[in-house]
Amino acid sequence: MIHQLNEGFIFTTQAASEGYGLNEMSERGLGISDLTRLDQGIGLARTPGGFQRLAQAFRDHPPVFIRHICPAQMEIGLTGNDQDLETLGKAARALFKGVQTPKSFSVQTVFWGEGERPYKRFELNGAVSDRLMDLSPLDVKNREWIVSIVLGPSSAYLGVSRAKDNLSAWAGGARRFAKEPDQVSRAEFKLMEAVEAFSVALPPSGLALDFGAAPGGWTRVLRGYGLRVVAIDPAMLDPRVAQDPGVTHFKGTTQEYMRQGERCDVIVNDMRMDAMLSCQIMGEAAEILKPEGLAIMTLKLPHENQQRNVRRAMDLLSKWYEIPFARQLFHNRSEVTVLLRPKRRWVAD
Repeated sequence: MIHQLNEGFIFTTQAASEGYGLNEMSERGLGISDLTRLDQGIGLARTPGGFQRLAQAFRDHPPVFIRHICPAQMEIGLTGNDQDLETLGKAARALFKGVQTPKSFSVQTVFWGEGERPYKRFELNGAVSDRLMDLSPLDVKNREWIVSIVLGPSSAYLGVSRAKDNLSAWAGGARRFAKEPDQVSRAEFKLMEAVEAFSVALPPSGLALDFGAAPGGWTRVLRGYGLRVVAIDPAMLDPRVAQDPGVTHFKGTTQEYMRQGERCDVIVNDMRMDAMLSCQIMGEAAEILKPEGLAIMTLKLPHENQQRNVRRAMDLLSKWYEIPFARQLFHNRSEVTVLLRPKRRWVAD
C-alpha cells in the first residue's frame, strides 16, 4: 500500500535534543503540523511549502540541534519479507524519474523502531540503486541527489532531494568513522566530523594550538593534516603523541601559554570547562590567531536549558569571531561544535 504525502519531511536530532530542534523550527515560523515521533531523535511532520521551504529556511538560518532533514513524499506499507525490496525499488524509481538530468545519486537508509528485518541496509540500498542506475550514475561519495528511505517495522517513508539540502551528507546525520590503529581517544571523531561537516580547509602546514590537549586525540588529528601542534595541558599526553617530533607539549594552562606564545594558524578547544569560561578564553586567544586563521571548539552544555546556553555563548564569541557554523554533530554528546574565524578588528598588528 502506497500513500502520497504532501509537504512531509523527516528530521533527526540527538534523542535528548528533540525539544530544542522543534523550537528551532517553530522560531523560523515554518508552521509545523502533524508531528509524529517515530523513534528517539526521529520525527515526521508537515510544513506549508514542504521540504523545499524547510531547506531554504535552514540555509538562511542554520539550526544547531537539528542534525539532518529529508523529504517524506511517499509512505509505503511493508510486508516484512523480500517483496519489500521490489516495492521500495519501484517507488523510488517513480520518484527519481521526476528529477531533471541528475548528475549522480546515492541511496541512504535510516532504520527506526524495534524488531528484526529480513534484509540488511546494504541489501536494501543495493536493490533500490539497481532500479535507478539507468537514470543517473551511482556515486556514494560525490552524490548530487539523495534517495532517502526511513524504514520502520511496518512502513517506510521515501523522498528525493539534493544532498546539499539535507543538512548532513550522511543518512540521518550519522557520520561514522572506522577506528584507526593509532587512535588515542574517541574524541578524535568529533574533530574529524567537524572538519568534514563544516567543509574546513585546514592549512597544509603551519602552527596549531590544542587547548586542553591531553591525552592528545585532537593533536593527533591535526598532525595528520601536516600541522605543527603545541599541545597545551598540564596533564600528560599519550606517549605515541608526545614522541611525535611535530608536537610540543606545553605543560601549563592556556592563559600561561598565551602570555608568551607565537601567532598561530589554527586553534582547537575541546576543554571540559563551562561554556562561558571556555568562550572567554577563546576571546583572549583571538589576539594570537592569524587573520586568515580558524578555530574549532566544543561548547560543553548542562543538561537543562541548552538552547539558552548556546545562545549566550554565541553572543559572547561574536565579540571576537565570525561564526560560520554551529551544530550538535553526531559525535557530540552534551555539547555543540562551533567553527570560528577571527574578526579583523580583534587581530593585533
